Amino acid sequence: MSELNSNSQQLENLEYAGFLDRFWATLVDTLILIAITFSLTMMIDGNQLTIADSRRLLDPAGIITNFALPVVAVILFWHYKSATPGKMVVSMKIVDAKTGLAPGLFQSVIRYLAYFISILPLFLGFFWILVDKRKQGWHDKLAGTVVVRHRK
Repeated sequence: MSELNSNSQQLENLEYAGFLDRFWATLVDTLILIAITFSLTMMIDGNQLTIADSRRLLDPAGIITNFALPVVAVILFWHYKSATPGKMVVSMKIVDAKTGLAPGLFQSVIRYLAYFISILPLFLGFFWILVDKRKQGWHDKLAGTVVVRHRK
């Protein structure tokens, strides 16, 4: 019972992160991922990679570097750190909406996959953050998560 009270108190000490803060965190994460994947691609394919060679991005090394690595990195950051580097920079974290604790691995996978649902109808699932009382995007609702800051 004391754990339940502790979780309730923890949820009370959180404030939901808004759209712009989350946007800036995503921008930081995107720039970091681009720098890493571009560097790895250049090391693997050499400096001669051009846009005309974009089919090389779909060879096995390209798929691992440009698609699998970012997916795994984001999910693992969410699971183990409750945040990506971009969210850490702006002092936010992802938590379970019911407990206020770090999301489970399954929740993190569902949240990532639900990004595609949020993207498909003209990013409406992300813009939902602007009107939702808990500032949840569709991906948050489907995964049972919220993005928060600690109140000071």
